Amino acid sequence: MIRRLMIWATNALGLAAVAELGIGIRASSTESIVIAALVLGLVNTFIRPLVRLIALPLTMLTLGLAGWVINGLMLWLVSAWVPGFYVAGFLPAVEGAILLAVIAGGIHWILRR
Repeated sequence: MIRRLMIWATNALGLAAVAELGIGIRASSTESIVIAALVLGLVNTFIRPLVRLIALPLTMLTLGLAGWVINGLMLWLVSAWVPGFYVAGFLPAVEGAILLAVIAGGIHWILRR
C-alpha cells in the first residue's frame, strides 16, 4: 500500500514537472495533476497490459520502442478523461511519457535512498 502511494506521488510530481516544461502538456490546477496521476495509475493497471499484449509483435519488431508509444497513448487517453489536464497531440504525449518516466523514476530513486 505504501509502495503504491509512493509511486502515485512520484507520478504526480513528475506530471507537474512535465506540465511546467512547455512541451504541449499542461494542467490548469494542482487538483487536475493529482487526478491525472490517479487516473494514469488506473489506466496503467487495467488498460495498458491489454494494449501491450495486443502490441507485443510490434514491440518485439521495434526492440521495445513501441512501449514508449504505448505509454504516450496512455498519457493521451488520460488527458481525454481528466478535465484541466491537456496533451496537445500524439508527439507531445510520447515526449511527455518519456520525460515522465525519467523524472518520476529519478524522484522515486531519490526517495528510496
